[in-house]
Amino acid sequence: MQKAWISELLLPGLLLSGAVVAGWLFGHTGWWLAAALATVLARHLFELNRLERWLRAGRRRHPPQSWGVWGEVLEHYYRLQRRYYKRKKRLGKVIREFRESTSAMPDGSIVLDGEFRIKWFNAAAKQGLNLSTQRDLGQPILNLIRSRAFMHYLRSGEYDMPVKVASPINTDRTLSARLIPYGSKQYLLLFRDVTRVQRLEAMRRDFVANASHELRSPITVLSGYLETMADDDELHDDWAVPLREMQSQCQRMTSLVDDLLELSRLETESSEASERARANVPELLDRIVNSARVGDRDRHVIELEISDPVDLAGAEGELHSAFSNLIVNAMRYTPEGGRIAVSWGVDDQGQAVFSVTDNGVGIEDKHLPFITQRFYRVNSSHGRQRSGGTGLGLAIVKHVLQRHGGQLHVQSVLGEGSTFSCVFPPSRLRERVANVS
Repeated sequence: MQKAWISELLLPGLLLSGAVVAGWLFGHTGWWLAAALATVLARHLFELNRLERWLRAGRRRHPPQSWGVWGEVLEHYYRLQRRYYKRKKRLGKVIREFRESTSAMPDGSIVLDGEFRIKWFNAAAKQGLNLSTQRDLGQPILNLIRSRAFMHYLRSGEYDMPVKVASPINTDRTLSARLIPYGSKQYLLLFRDVTRVQRLEAMRRDFVANASHELRSPITVLSGYLETMADDDELHDDWAVPLREMQSQCQRMTSLVDDLLELSRLETESSEASERARANVPELLDRIVNSARVGDRDRHVIELEISDPVDLAGAEGELHSAFSNLIVNAMRYTPEGGRIAVSWGVDDQGQAVFSVTDNGVGIEDKHLPFITQRFYRVNSSHGRQRSGGTGLGLAIVKHVLQRHGGQLHVQSVLGEGSTFSCVFPPSRLRERVANVS
């Protein structure tokens, strides 16, 4: 660049020097100087004209050849232009690959701008939502999917979980939609048809509910006959042990039917428990713990601590089922003479926490991700056959917490005990109102 400036300054220097010499020899120095400056100006105008014609031609060929600073400027501009075209080509390739990949996806894909207007969509979205390039590009997505739940989902800013909406072209079908933010205020909307999955889930729930109801009657009849036989003094003593075992199994089947019905009901209900209802948790826990102490017959030390006497918005019956399941599980897997601590209070983040801590057998870390699955067995030595459990208690707890916006946290050390904590969001807390007499 330094050489370019030297050569660029050399021309006017030589012209001006020549003008001074010519003026000294022939006179009229001013005119000679003016001619020299006009020559320099004419060169710059000529180079500007060449640059303008090259730009007007679309820069499809190499820039015009020149020297000095003009040559450097043209060459730098050409290199910048080549880099820009290469970046543009790479970006175009990425966009083509993105569109080809999303076009091949079986799920519908729609690209939205910051105002949720449609910028692009793939073939699956065109077919599934009846979209048209001429009609729908630039339209707000809410004009096509008119759903209150979908509108709240877009405006909430929380897109970790999908939302289910009715199909705009067939209300009998259900779509699962999820928004993925990317770039600068851009979104990728993915949706799929989940109608078949929902129908299968409904069939499964109906089957469980119907089968449970049908099982209840014969189990009740069997329990009645077994109780009558057990009270018969004339029955031979050899039947005492088999009768107790049959009664135990009937009780277990009754508990299994009850848990299946409860689980089926929880899955059938709406996703969120009503916040209008109010559960008096301190009194609820007092009843549950007293009932557990009576049924336990002093085999364990069961303690209750209420650090914050706050209530909870939700269904009291469901909360009773979840809390009692955790306490009964602690009793079931804690050896006789063990200690079980039940607590209720508010943590530093303003969340309500119900926890059950025992010093029982504990759970290995590898089992913790699966313990809320139906009928999952942690180990054979303390399985349901021995403990009398149905294997559905923690599944019920999980569903109850989901309906109340809560989470289940488990900490356990094998051979030392476990702590099960139900954490509820601050929005579910309700301050207790003191009675004024």
